[in-house]
Amino acid sequence: MATLDYPLDRPIRRPREWSLSTLFYEWVATVDHKRLGIMYVMSSIVFLVVAGLMATVMRIQLAIPNNHFVAPDTFNRMFTMHGTTMVFLVGMPILAGFANYLVPLMIGTRDMAFPRLNAFGFWIFLFGGLLLYFSYLGGGGLSGAGTAPDVGWFAYSPLTGRAFSRGASTDYWILGILLTGVGSLASAINIIVTTLTMRCPGMTLARMPLFVWMMFLDSYLILVALPPLSACQIMLLADRFLGARFFDTQMGGSAVLWQHFFWFFGHPEVYILIFPGFACVSEIIPVFSRKPIFGRPAMVGAVVAIGFISLGVWAHHMFTVGMTSLSNTFFAASTLIIAIPTGIKLFNWIGTMWGGRIRLATPMLFCLGFLFQFLAAGLTGVMLGVASFDWQLSDSYFVVGHFHFVLVGALLFALFGGMYYWFPKVSGKCLNETLGKWHFWLFAIGFNVTFIPMHFAGFLGMPRRIYTYEAGRGWEIWNLISTIGVPIQIIATALFVANILWTYFKEKEVGDDPWDAWTLEWATTSPPPVYNFEAIPEVRSSRPLWDLKHPEDPDWKYER
Repeated sequence: MATLDYPLDRPIRRPREWSLSTLFYEWVATVDHKRLGIMYVMSSIVFLVVAGLMATVMRIQLAIPNNHFVAPDTFNRMFTMHGTTMVFLVGMPILAGFANYLVPLMIGTRDMAFPRLNAFGFWIFLFGGLLLYFSYLGGGGLSGAGTAPDVGWFAYSPLTGRAFSRGASTDYWILGILLTGVGSLASAINIIVTTLTMRCPGMTLARMPLFVWMMFLDSYLILVALPPLSACQIMLLADRFLGARFFDTQMGGSAVLWQHFFWFFGHPEVYILIFPGFACVSEIIPVFSRKPIFGRPAMVGAVVAIGFISLGVWAHHMFTVGMTSLSNTFFAASTLIIAIPTGIKLFNWIGTMWGGRIRLATPMLFCLGFLFQFLAAGLTGVMLGVASFDWQLSDSYFVVGHFHFVLVGALLFALFGGMYYWFPKVSGKCLNETLGKWHFWLFAIGFNVTFIPMHFAGFLGMPRRIYTYEAGRGWEIWNLISTIGVPIQIIATALFVANILWTYFKEKEVGDDPWDAWTLEWATTSPPPVYNFEAIPEVRSSRPLWDLKHPEDPDWKYER
């Protein structure tokens, strides 16, 4: 029985005349969700390269004791800009890019609910990112040369006060983050409204792809968590320019108040960033295991639970600031509880692969890498959720290793898998498998060589945010090993970029559905036309395209 009322005949793609100026105008003025999604992802990759170069310089500085590769002030600025860029200019926009491109295609509609708001969200994000980097030119204010902010990506008070920060660099940081936040809120509202109101006929919430479910929940989390960050940024501006005393401890303000505001956003932000990784893995693993996702309702329920609990976990970043024992107990318990739905998801993904006909193509390899890295990140996160353990390791390199296992080892592995999986949809061509496997293995080796030693350095007492260190403390070997892993990651990333360029210019087109998948984005041409679907599809199952192509396959049993 066919479950997708949509013709498989593809619309004819006709060549048209174009010029460089026309092409430039079409991309700048576009409101097409697909082009905006591509621009989000490309902008994120550019910022990723910039932040990666900063991280490389910092690792060279820490490779040996008493090193003077860069000056202390330069190191602090790089530390601030690296963290801010990775969180706000790489993680946030890349999730917006995936959601913008795929959500309308997966729910069978022609565009986002608010196309102009979608374009506004992208350009305001890009302007905010460029404004942040303009601090290198104008951060010194009228009194001196430009300088980047040096207050850390979390900008703890009193470092952000007028008495401590130099020039206007902190103001650039505040305004840049405010603007990127506006772009994130615009994208979140658009995704929520599009998902609720523009699904094609027959696509109930129960039939909605897991990718859409997770981006939908992610957007709600953004709406709840991001306004407190914007509020404390405005309060900080008032402190700096209007004489307010919200965070000025010398005038009766509270530095801890900033931490509460910031981490109320900062911890849900971890899940805001990782949900797109969950979304990619939840679509890729079933396709390459040739099995439907195991425990689909439990998967959705687990993600809902994670989103809810994550809003009550923020102060486990603050065990060492002197909270009451009751507060410590509550936040330690909520941190441990969140491990339960997280474990359910891992169980679902492993259950999907169990007994499946697994194809170890590059997207699947990155998903397997994600499972290992995310499990390691979760275990160290549970360790840090124990207040007494956290007192020993808070603000040490153990935390740095844990954090990067979450946002690089888990998120970036999953997003690389998503890029390999959906690149044929964007371009009509599959990325080269040989280069893809080299990319995976080199990146996996380089990542673990870099970040596993940080846990041991943290155990030995190495604090984070230090410019250099004395010899004889046992940190030398771990820092040297960490630095050795960096060029391996650089080579892997260069192979990824080379793979994209080689494929785009040299490889042949592979057809509209090279993975034999089942979700609606593969029901139209690759790349899709401007209007996505020649006729709006009508679905009657959660896997409409697969059911249409394989109505007799006995391996596929599911609720209709």
